[in-house]
Amino acid sequence: MSQEIIEAPIPGKIISVNVCAGDSVEEDAEVCVLQSMKMQNPILSPVDGKVLEVKIVAGQTVETGDVLLVIEES
Repeated sequence: MSQEIIEAPIPGKIISVNVCAGDSVEEDAEVCVLQSMKMQNPILSPVDGKVLEVKIVAGQTVETGDVLLVIEES
């Protein structure tokens, strides 16, 4: 199985994390919300699969390219 690494597209603050390790996700499901420049940006799963790792918590500041989640593609 291949893994999909979801990275922060822009710097900002994680407002919410909507999944936990072990959760199943569908393509285009909202996995977290990233606030940048006072705008809330939903981060969507690019694939159907199972969440292997969640590397963020609500309130955390991230930079562009930081790994947010790892999903095993199904």
